[in-house]
Amino acid sequence: MKWFQWLTNISPRKPTPDNNGSTNNNSDKSSITGELPDTAISLHLNENLRQLRSILGVQNDIIYRQIRLGNNRATPACIIYIDGLVDTAVLIDDIIQSLIHLSTQGDFAPGKTNLGNFIVESALPASNVAEVATIPKLVASLLSGGVILLVDGMHPAVAIDIRKHAERAIGEPPSEVLVRGPREGFTETLKTNMTLIRRRIRHPKLRFSTISIGRVTATDVAMVYIEGITSQDLIAEVQQRLERIDIDGILESGYLEELIEDNPYSPFPTIHHTERPDRVAASLLEGQVVVLTDGSPFALIMPAQLASFLNSPEDYYERYILTTAVRQLRWVAFAISLFLPSLYIAITTFHQEMIPPRLLVSISAYRQGLPFSTLIEALMMEFVFEVLREAGVRLPRAIGQAVSIAGALVIGQSAVQAGIVSPLMVIIVAATGIASFTIPSYSMGITIRYLRFPLMLFAGAFGLYGITIAFIMLVIHVVNLRSFGVPYLAPLAPLHTGGLKDVVIRAPWWGMKKRPTEYGKPDLIRQAPELKPGRFHNNGQREQQT
Repeated sequence: MKWFQWLTNISPRKPTPDNNGSTNNNSDKSSITGELPDTAISLHLNENLRQLRSILGVQNDIIYRQIRLGNNRATPACIIYIDGLVDTAVLIDDIIQSLIHLSTQGDFAPGKTNLGNFIVESALPASNVAEVATIPKLVASLLSGGVILLVDGMHPAVAIDIRKHAERAIGEPPSEVLVRGPREGFTETLKTNMTLIRRRIRHPKLRFSTISIGRVTATDVAMVYIEGITSQDLIAEVQQRLERIDIDGILESGYLEELIEDNPYSPFPTIHHTERPDRVAASLLEGQVVVLTDGSPFALIMPAQLASFLNSPEDYYERYILTTAVRQLRWVAFAISLFLPSLYIAITTFHQEMIPPRLLVSISAYRQGLPFSTLIEALMMEFVFEVLREAGVRLPRAIGQAVSIAGALVIGQSAVQAGIVSPLMVIIVAATGIASFTIPSYSMGITIRYLRFPLMLFAGAFGLYGITIAFIMLVIHVVNLRSFGVPYLAPLAPLHTGGLKDVVIRAPWWGMKKRPTEYGKPDLIRQAPELKPGRFHNNGQREQQT
């Protein structure tokens, strides 16, 4: 645990509030602008332009729009922006025309002491306008898509936020398709994703704490939580892990996942990722923390437990009786996808006495003349199945499914006819693959698929004893896993009886009165008592049911 002690002893960088009331960390090591000297903006326009051109170079997409202000057009000014990152229609119609129109009133005199305040408060119709006093902050604002206004004789400069990015339309998440539930999914734009969460949680305590990570990319990352529901210890831990990141670029939330997870050498995912705003909202209501990354449609949810990877958002939209049956089916499929090939190898190789005589005769008849042992046969078929599945994912969707299905049928039938594998082995591999598809989480599905291979090796070497040894090792590993301090097997180990209402079974909403206790205990009560439905008399009293 020395690494954890070292991590918790790191002093966090103090974030500063931004214009939206959230926090924005502009530390020197989080952006390439930190390499610039902290030089104040000059009163001379030409000096400021010279510094900007020396820093940014001559770029075709960086526009320097020269204008002159004042009654006699005696005050030179310059509007600087990056073409493609701003709404040019708003810039021309609202910003430039407004400045030129108001300049005729004589308020743009060089050296005027309150010139900056006048521009911010009266001259610009944009909603998000701020003053910028140093060159590094000016460059950071420009590279983030802001419009910079420099006026000769005015200090500080003015940054205007009229960003307009090309973004994908909101659609259904392809990786988490539901029969019943919302059809909205996150996009690659951070502001859009924050809006999708705001639409679902209209609470004044919802917090978005944003920081900039990446020396070169300066990627905006937002930590989301509900104050008063989420534990302060969990918030501080997530913030500290994010603030310690010192890397040149963050291009996707997967970068952050690998840099902040508890157990980097474990095959099991300890951070949940999702494209669904409804799942994020549900996690926030339970006291978890969510991290959004600009440029990625996947939100990270933490802490995460093993049971959460086997739950689907649809479980909470269907009636609890049906959902409980489906969840138990998933757990059975989870066990099948992990252990079925190993059990077949162990029993047919070492423990034939466990097979009924008629079935044993049938298996022996099919295996006559086969050149490979059961272990080699299973490893080959599992490898081919994984290759076909990966090919189906990478190919265009129009032909991906057809190729994977046709490939599996053709290869399986051909292998049986050629006498390379037995028909029963094809059935075992196919059943295992289909069972793995029932796991809602793609990351957990990958883990189970590849854990089958060492299990098959143990089964081929030692039989059921090998499976038992491998299972014990697996349980020891999982029991020792933590996700931001929360046990990975909670609420099963350690046992929390209240949390068992939402693991293998799904209790009705009126029966889940408290939030999970694993994430802290600021506010455990999530609903009023006595919400169980039933027939009521006219006086509001519940009718006694027999």
